[in-house]
Amino acid sequence: MEPNKKHPYYISQWHGFSHAKCPRCRVGDAFTGTTYGFKVQKMNEYCPHCGLRFEREPGYFYVAMFVSYAMNVAEMVTASVAAYIFGLELEYENLWYFIAVLFVTTLLFSPFNYRYSRMVLLYWLSPGLHYEPDRSAPKHK
Repeated sequence: MEPNKKHPYYISQWHGFSHAKCPRCRVGDAFTGTTYGFKVQKMNEYCPHCGLRFEREPGYFYVAMFVSYAMNVAEMVTASVAAYIFGLELEYENLWYFIAVLFVTTLLFSPFNYRYSRMVLLYWLSPGLHYEPDRSAPKHK
C-alpha cells in the first residue's frame, strides 16, 4: 500500500528502486559507488539517512541469489533470442558463438544483477518493510 502521494516529502517507489535508495526513507543510498564503476560495489550496512539496517537478519541476502538467478536466466534467454533474430543460425556449428554470447551477457549484467536483486528483495519481497514518508524529510542540523 503506497502512502499519500500528496505528502510533502513523497518519493515514488520506482524512483527509490531505480536509484538504489533505502526502501524505508527512499533518500539514503543502499550502495556505495555506481553500478558500473571502477570502485567495488559495496552495500551499506545501515541507511545513512534513517538508520535502517539493510540485512534484516543473518543470511538475509541469500534469497537475493534466487532473484539474481531468475534475472540471469531472463537475460540469457533474451540474448539468445536476439542473437538468433540478428542472424546467428541455430545449428551445431554455431554452438560456441551462442556460448560466447551467453558468457558475455552474464559478465556484463553481473553488477546490475547484484545490485537490483537485492533491491527487489528489499522493496517487494520483504514483509513488514514499508515506505515512511516522514523519514524522507531533510535532517535539521
